[in-house]
Amino acid sequence: MPLDPDVVAMLEQLPPFDPSLSPGAARVAGRARQALRPGDQRVQAVDLSIPGPAGAIPARHYVASDGNPSRGALVYYHGGGFVLGDLDSHDGICRDLAAGSGVAVLAVDYRLAPEHPFPAGVEDAWAALAWAHEHAGELGAAPGNLAVGGDSAGGNFAAVVALMARDAGVPLRLQVLVYPVTDETEERRAARAGDDAGIFLTTAAMDWFEGHYGADRGDWRASPLLAEDLAGVAPAVVLTCEYDLLRAEGDEYAQRLEAAGVPVAHRAYPGLVHGVLGMGSLVPAAQALMDECCTALRRSLGA
Repeated sequence: MPLDPDVVAMLEQLPPFDPSLSPGAARVAGRARQALRPGDQRVQAVDLSIPGPAGAIPARHYVASDGNPSRGALVYYHGGGFVLGDLDSHDGICRDLAAGSGVAVLAVDYRLAPEHPFPAGVEDAWAALAWAHEHAGELGAAPGNLAVGGDSAGGNFAAVVALMARDAGVPLRLQVLVYPVTDETEERRAARAGDDAGIFLTTAAMDWFEGHYGADRGDWRASPLLAEDLAGVAPAVVLTCEYDLLRAEGDEYAQRLEAAGVPVAHRAYPGLVHGVLGMGSLVPAAQALMDECCTALRRSLGA
């Protein structure tokens, strides 16, 4: 399918990521895109701190106006290539997830590379889920009624902590993976170089992000596709986009989950690009991704 016409128009306003920028300059440039999805302003949001392995982890707790204490909670990890993003960059996404699903959302401001390279972000992601498990009631969730989710790099963290939760006996109802990074091996890097899907997220940009992240490419905590056994992990929603450099590895992860007997809802969205979840009204077709996430959360967490 050709590129969605709204994506074509969007690309004229938002140029691809510039890999010549420093991390600091890239973060400043990224803040200009926060207004693209303001989110449902009726959702209540409260900032808090979570104990982490290297000090307090900033977080933000979202509750829809009709929130019910018996409902569940989603622990959400923002995207940004492990280098960019924060609580504000994904505030609109988290507001709409809370409003559309009826569940509470806990957004996690994990440590970023290159100041804090791999596995610092993974450690914070796990600490946040462990805290949410112990304090579910404070989030407005019934004990054990939790999900994890994230987009891009955040989808990587969600997949990894879902595996960690299985091994630690922490119950999860669902993992929501939106165009996730699942494979940082050199073989995947070479494969991406020959892929023509990278229209908005380019090969050069991925090299920039992964270079700053500094992950051990053979470690499953960086590349969950390398995990030997996916059986018993939480049911998954895996959403990918046709014109996304991460499309193939996201599709492969969904296939591996399914082969391991994990219930999977996998949809590849035609005509769309990486990052559309945060593009708001610029790409109306991207609302379908948000709707699918919210529907899955309502069904899995009983909202």
